[in-house]
Amino acid sequence: MVLDPIDRRILAILQEDATVPIADIGERAGVSQTACWKRIKRLERDGVIARRVAVLDRDRLGLGVTVIVAVRTAQHSDEWLQMFAEGVSRIPEVVEFYRMSGDIDYLLKIVARDIADYDRIYRKLTKVAPLHDVSSSFAMQEIKSTTALPLD
Repeated sequence: MVLDPIDRRILAILQEDATVPIADIGERAGVSQTACWKRIKRLERDGVIARRVAVLDRDRLGLGVTVIVAVRTAQHSDEWLQMFAEGVSRIPEVVEFYRMSGDIDYLLKIVARDIADYDRIYRKLTKVAPLHDVSSSFAMQEIKSTTALPLD
């Protein structure tokens, strides 16, 4: 899909704050309110805007521990992957989940209240499917975290 500069400005504004009124977005993007609304609807219809959500503060919700979990498995069948993916998807504390290339088979980002809470989640994770190795790393400091994608 080809995005023109106006589309990119609209998307940048929405990535920053999806609650900005359409009239304000249009003014900042240099188009009328109607033209802005039509562009947003097109971007939604075409799947460029996947959804609009509120970004919550993990610390204020008591989820101050971020854990990056590397998983290795000896299983690589479609059936095993389906079982593992479905099981991991049922763990709400897993906020990101990737199948990887290289030495690590799967990478998960998990949020937890504290180490004891992570241990509870870890026990749940290890019951999902047979795993060869699970290695957990705890984030000491969040330096950058964003949902905004580069648009240039």
